[in-house]
Amino acid sequence: MRRVTLFINGTSKNGKVVAVYGTLSDLLSVASNKLGIKACSLYNGKGGLIDDIALIRDDDVLYVSEGDPFIDPQNEAKVTSDQHGAHTDWLTLNIGGRPFTTTRSTLVSKEPESMLAHMFREKDVWGNKRDEHGAYLIDRSPEYFEPILNYLRHGQLIINEGINVRGVLEEARFFGIEQLAEQLEAAIKNSQPPEDHSPISRKEFVRFLLATPTKSELRCQGLNFSGADLSRLDLRYINFKMANLSRCNLAHANLCCSNLERADLSGANLDGANLQGVKMLCSNAEGASLKGCNFEDPSGLKANLEGANLKGVDMEGSQMTGINLRVATLKNAKLKNCNLRGATLAGTDLENCDLSGCDLQEANLRGSNVKGAIFEEMLTPLHMSQSVR
Repeated sequence: MRRVTLFINGTSKNGKVVAVYGTLSDLLSVASNKLGIKACSLYNGKGGLIDDIALIRDDDVLYVSEGDPFIDPQNEAKVTSDQHGAHTDWLTLNIGGRPFTTTRSTLVSKEPESMLAHMFREKDVWGNKRDEHGAYLIDRSPEYFEPILNYLRHGQLIINEGINVRGVLEEARFFGIEQLAEQLEAAIKNSQPPEDHSPISRKEFVRFLLATPTKSELRCQGLNFSGADLSRLDLRYINFKMANLSRCNLAHANLCCSNLERADLSGANLDGANLQGVKMLCSNAEGASLKGCNFEDPSGLKANLEGANLKGVDMEGSQMTGINLRVATLKNAKLKNCNLRGATLAGTDLENCDLSGCDLQEANLRGSNVKGAIFEEMLTPLHMSQSVR
């Protein structure tokens, strides 16, 4: 018994090994069943037409045609676009129960490396399942597939209103349509609202305050309050670490024990504010106004402004008993008539600072820079041991 290997005309993949018996018609019938085509003629590897079964030898490789002339399998890439009228074949796809009718060319030409192109480039190579009407069954979402099919038809991405773009993107990725996936990703990115860095208004912040339980800590780290009016609000124990409070109106606000570490308070108005036990380490309050502020906590909790930038601030008449201003910068600041009893001013830059009328009893000014500082009308004499340049 002889056996031969059969390939569809023009291809060298998915061949079938069959036994040769009977007549040439019997062999063509077997080829039709094995390859899923209507076999009409056989060719050998050199393109010779086999018209007698006696010409077939054992282990021959034969190419089965549906009536078209021999196509060299070496030109398979060309075959896939011409064979069996691939560019004119009409197909029906059953996508999730909804039929879509299109041509093989539409599925193959636009994105030749996609899954759809590989599925339908050759007839039934993948053995695609069909429904009772002959439509190819694909278990995907029809509403997301429709924009993809239209894109393959005319190259334009059009998505009807109400269709989720992310759903279409997932289908494009599933079918391996990379160019469309890139367009969809760009469309999603462009549709995202820009990051909102606008300052928080008084109205918005008051809403936050009202929604927060009195015993809960309100965290406002890094938020932008630039230019906001927060005057006369109860802001006790709120965490404003690294927040932007520049040019903010905080006049007469209660900031008791709040955390303003590394916050930007430049140009802010804190006149008359309650700053008992406040933490303002390394904060920037250059040019701010702190007239008549209260930093003194009767319980002994001291305000900490260590390393703060207080250039040019106006702190006239403020109560600052025991305040920590170590290595802070107070160049050109106004501290007239301030209560600085027991204050830590070690290493502080007090150049050209107006300290007239201040109470500096027991204050530590060791290592501070008092060049050009004004010490007129002092309530208590400044002892030499308190200041060493």
